[in-house]
Amino acid sequence: MNNANKLVVSGSKQAVENLKYEVARELGIQLGADTSSRLNGTVGGEMTKRLVNLGKQYYANVNNRLK
Repeated sequence: MNNANKLVVSGSKQAVENLKYEVARELGIQLGADTSSRLNGTVGGEMTKRLVNLGKQYYANVNNRLK
């Protein structure tokens, strides 16, 4: 059994969906079946960048509290 996509935080799926549409709206991209994979990938890449930055900020704050 593959648990790679197991949700750890309830509501996270909806939060990611909201982020996807927020990023698409900011980039002026209309998501849907007619959207090119390149544009969809642009949205996914920007989502990843933002999530990584959030993670970095979180761990920086945790490290600052431990000092």
